[in-house]
This record gives sequence, C-alpha cells and structure tokens, in this order.
Amino acid sequence: MVRRRGRVPGNAGGTAALSLSMSDSVINDSGSNDSVKVDVWSDIACPWCYIGKRKFEAGVAAFGGPVEVEYHSFELSPDTPVDFEGTEAEFLSGHKGMPVDQAQQMLDQVTAIAASVGLDYDFDAMHHTNTVKSHQVIHLAKQHGKQLEMVERLFAAYFERGEHVGQESSLADLAAEIGLDRDEVLATLRDDAKLADVRADQAQAQAYGINGVPFFVIDGKYGVSGAQDPAAFEQVLRQVVELREQPADVEATR
Repeated sequence: MVRRRGRVPGNAGGTAALSLSMSDSVINDSGSNDSVKVDVWSDIACPWCYIGKRKFEAGVAAFGGPVEVEYHSFELSPDTPVDFEGTEAEFLSGHKGMPVDQAQQMLDQVTAIAASVGLDYDFDAMHHTNTVKSHQVIHLAKQHGKQLEMVERLFAAYFERGEHVGQESSLADLAAEIGLDRDEVLATLRDDAKLADVRADQAQAQAYGINGVPFFVIDGKYGVSGAQDPAAFEQVLRQVVELREQPADVEATR
C-alpha cells in the first residue's frame, strides 16, 4: 500500500501511491512530532469524498495513534453554475455523456454505498452548484481552527439535507452554525479574500499529479487515492509509522 515510487492520479475507488520529495512536503508545524499528518484533497460536490471521509475516519480510529488532518481545495467541475437548473441525474448525464436513466442508476448505487457507512444521501433534494465559494469558507474556517467542523457541515448540507452550498448567504448561515461570524464570512466571499488559498491548493494538486479526489497525502510523502476501506487506511498509517522508526540506511534499501 505504501510505495515511494510511481505517480498515479486519484479516482473514486482505486488504489494508488505517489512519491513526494521532502522539499515538496505539505506538512506544517501545527501538529505534534508524533502525529501523522494527512493532507486531503477533496471537493464538497464529490460523493466519494464524503464516503471516503467516513472510511478514513474509521481507519484512523482503528489505527489509534495521533493524526493531524488538513483539507485542501479541488474543483471537479469548476464551470458549474451557482444555480444549476435540473436534477443531479441530469447534471451527471450531461457531464458524463450518458442517458439520464443510466446516470440515475449510478446515483442509486452511490446512495447505497453511502448508506453502508452511515450517510443518508438525498440526490433528489440536492442543489447542484459551483463549489469555489464553499472552498473559500473552508479556508476561513481553518484560520479560526474550525476547518474540520466546516468540512463536515458542508458535506452534510449538500448530500443529506438539500441545502445550498454555493450561494453566499447560505454559506454564511452554515458557517454561523459552527461559530463563525456571519458578517466576516459574507465579507470574505464578496471580496474573494480566500480565493488565492483555493488556487494555491489546486496548484499543489497539479504539481503532485492529482487529477481525481479524494486523495490523501500521508506524512508528506505517500499518497492514497479513492474512498478506500478503513482497513486500507489503517494499514497505510501503521506502515508510515513503521517507516519513520527505521534507520535511514534501512529505508533507503526498500
């Protein structure tokens, strides 16, 4: 599962690993020396990202060690309008170039998989929208130490509750629910104050060769793509810790 060679783009359900040099590390100094840093590229509009979040959390719980998580911005469909007129099946049909009935079958399958990890997807109630503003709110929440809460709230709003995560007023309401100042959120969105942070995340993803989400960069050096099973995440976290504990000359021979 953990490899230092090969760059493989991410996807919904496949496995992959990539090698990152330490000079390119995305690790920051906010975690303890003992914690494993995991940087997650995802998009609020990605159904596999929310499923992957739940599976990753289960893997972290099984791992049992300290893990520091930071989310990064990725837009699957940056040209999507704020207010898409149509159903999710119609959007998927146009995006993938398939019949609406086939798109609906895919959504039904994803709904069943989401249910298996405790999520109640409601594609009929969904407001399909552009997510660049929601990514800016996530960066603002990070500034206030509430990034993980904001990510969870946005995913639940989008996939389970039929709430709008593209309109500024709706995003301000959602952010206020986790304790952010509504006026600060509105001002940030009006001025696109966090747009540069979103673009920096996207540029980093491009530099790493990431073209699908969810994608997990672990300890700044190892990558895992897709909504893997909890056991896979547990395994890679344990392997990363084991590699840390090996002498440098031993690791170099792997």
